[in-house]
Amino acid sequence: MTNLKDIKNRIQSVESTKKITRAMKMVAAAKVKKAESTVKASRPFTTELNNMFEKLLNSVGAYSASTLKIKKAIDNYPALLAVRPVKTVALLAITSNKGLAGAYNANIVRKTINTIAEYKKQGINTLLFIVGQKGVSALKRKCKELDCSIEKTYLNVANNPSGEGAYVIAEDLADYYVNGRIDKIEVITTRFKNMMSYFVENWTVLPLNAVKSPSERNKDNIVEPLMEFEPDMHHILQKVVPLYVTNIIFQSLLEAQASELASRMTAMSAATTNAEKMISELSIVYNKTRQFAITQEIIEVVSGANAQIG
Repeated sequence: MTNLKDIKNRIQSVESTKKITRAMKMVAAAKVKKAESTVKASRPFTTELNNMFEKLLNSVGAYSASTLKIKKAIDNYPALLAVRPVKTVALLAITSNKGLAGAYNANIVRKTINTIAEYKKQGINTLLFIVGQKGVSALKRKCKELDCSIEKTYLNVANNPSGEGAYVIAEDLADYYVNGRIDKIEVITTRFKNMMSYFVENWTVLPLNAVKSPSERNKDNIVEPLMEFEPDMHHILQKVVPLYVTNIIFQSLLEAQASELASRMTAMSAATTNAEKMISELSIVYNKTRQFAITQEIIEVVSGANAQIG
């Protein structure tokens, strides 16, 4: 029969765990509301920016950087819009710094590994840019098996997505793209749906495949609105292209944070419920064991008394 002290210690241990999971659930629930509001508020801007950017590019002829002052790679919009055969892909995998978020990080890591394997079958190399400590820890081991390399990691951005953090990531990716070290930029993130679900998705940042050439637009009888540029279209594009790239990364960070918090809230809620169930079951075992011990003592006392009388 199990020792009463061991059962009591186990109940106290589970109760301590329940307090932690309940606190984490409450924290995640408080944060996820704000994250959900931020995501839903940013989506219309992202959609309109993408539509405007597509119309802008469809209204522009040849790209030129001859009149531009280029200080950073992300300012070199003609190089960023260049389309070339894909030999190396940059994968930006967005995970979290902390665990206890259900299968959130595992889903991102699994999707990243599958994407690397698919590109490897096509003879395409992959370079990893990872947001979040969990992704770094998991993919560092897998990269040795998959023959890929981790180029840069971003830990602070995972806790607090911001436009500044997204711009830093965009600058690094743009530098690799402009210098010809990569031919495609892809983000592996999650699309937040609601408190109970999200989807793991691959977002292609560059190159832009949605923009049609003038001949294709004429063939489809597409009439574009007349656009006037001030001071000129090249200076406008130099501002809009970095904004477009940065905004995609920023939106992916917001979607990932909301998904992570929702997943953590759900996981901690389930853990709290399981802890309560385990405490209930252990309490029953404790009471049964205690009753058995008391009954055993009574039997021993009675047996001893009978032996003395006899």
